[in-house]
This record gives sequence, C-alpha cells and structure tokens, in this order.
Amino acid sequence: MSFNCCGLRIGIRATRPGFLGMIENRLPPGLKPTRTPVVDRMYSVVIGGPASRRGLHRMNLLYVNATRLVRERELEPVVESLEVDLRRSIAHWAPRLVFIHAGVVGWRGRAIVIPGHSMSGKSTLVAALVRAGATYYSDEYAVLDHRGRVFPFAKPLSIREPGSYKSTDHPVEQFGGHAGREPLPVALVIVTRYAEGARWRPRRLRPSEAALALLRHGVAARRDPARVMKALRHCVADAEALRGARGEATEMARKILSL
Repeated sequence: MSFNCCGLRIGIRATRPGFLGMIENRLPPGLKPTRTPVVDRMYSVVIGGPASRRGLHRMNLLYVNATRLVRERELEPVVESLEVDLRRSIAHWAPRLVFIHAGVVGWRGRAIVIPGHSMSGKSTLVAALVRAGATYYSDEYAVLDHRGRVFPFAKPLSIREPGSYKSTDHPVEQFGGHAGREPLPVALVIVTRYAEGARWRPRRLRPSEAALALLRHGVAARRDPARVMKALRHCVADAEALRGARGEATEMARKILSL
C-alpha cells in the first residue's frame, strides 16, 4: 500500500495478509493512502522468513528499498523499527515542510515551541502544558511551512519511566487534552532543559539567536540549510524567545502559559 505524508511518497508491504491493519494505529500522523505506483521509500516486512540453518528460529525482517534494517526473532521490534524509521524519513526528506526536534502546544491561537533532543524533558513539559489547558501539537517535531507556521504532528506522547531510557506511549486524552488541527503562528520559543532544583530565570533571545537555537535541532539543516533557515526566519519574526534551565514541569507549565 502507498501513502503520502508532507509530499513524501511511502510504500509499505508485508508477506502476511492483514499486517497493515495491525500497525494502523502506529503509523505517523498525517499519513494519507494514495494509489501512486511510484514511491520515494519502500518498506518491506518479511514475517517468519526462512531460517539460515536447520533448527533455527524463523526470523522477521524489515527492508527499506534494498537495504535490510532489522532482523529479529520477535515481530514487535520490527514494528517498532518501522514506526521510528517512518517518522525519521518523513522528517528528513519531506520536500514541502521543515521538521525541528521540538515539543509544540497551542495556546490562545498561537504556538509555543520547545526545541530539544531526546532526554531533554520536552515530552514531560508538553504533557504538563496539556494538563494545564494547552492544545497538543507534538512531543517530537515542530513542523513548519515556508511561512513559519506550525502544523500538528500529534503522535502519542512518549513519556519515559523515572530513571529509565524506556518510554511508554500515551494518548493525549490521557492527560485531559486534545490535539490541534490547524496551523498556528509561533508566539513563544522556550529553549530549556530540566535540571534538578533549577529555578526558572530565563534570558531573552534576539530573533537571530532564537533561529540558531532552532536550527541546531533542524532535521534537514545540513541537507537543505537555505530552506530550513527561511522557515525559521518567519517562525521567530514575531515570537518571543527565552532560554534557561527549568525545574519541575508542572510549575514550569504554569509560568509558560502566564507569559
């Protein structure tokens, strides 16, 4: 079956009938079925493929185009790898939109963008903002068009267990919120990272500093810097930007929304 997401054409096929139905809820947001025979990226899942030697367990395989990504005895790691690589591919190769590693919420018709890599605490802060009444847009990517507006990429929130690298996906409704649907202009960029015991004493950033802070988290910044910078210039043109370490997410969320 073929899909389109943000202008990128994707194909997914499997050796087991009904596999696509099994993973329907784990596909990236915004993936729309198409009938195009030509795709940019083809994923092939071989379920219970041939064993390499007699007596060995049959393996499950994942290929992207002609390259094997995963070979596992269990099917779940293959599905997880497909899910993750799909999102990464869309973020890197989407021709029409710019993806920034960031959490995003909507508040009073404007967007709040929180750039950061994994383990920076952005998903926890996004969840706290949703609990405080903000509209959920993403805990992984800020998706910008050429005008700097943010589009929703509302995958389930991935919250890590305390003291662990393992994360669990939660629907936004579990936090008492809902996902946004319309693109929003950016009102606020918060460059922050959790630090135990930290007090929020932010420094205001100039637009150029805010753009550079976002550029560091641009997925396609090295491949297409001119297009990324164009979107970022529009993104920060009318936005306020603040940088500083933060403490607990609940208190931080209240301070952010009060701005």
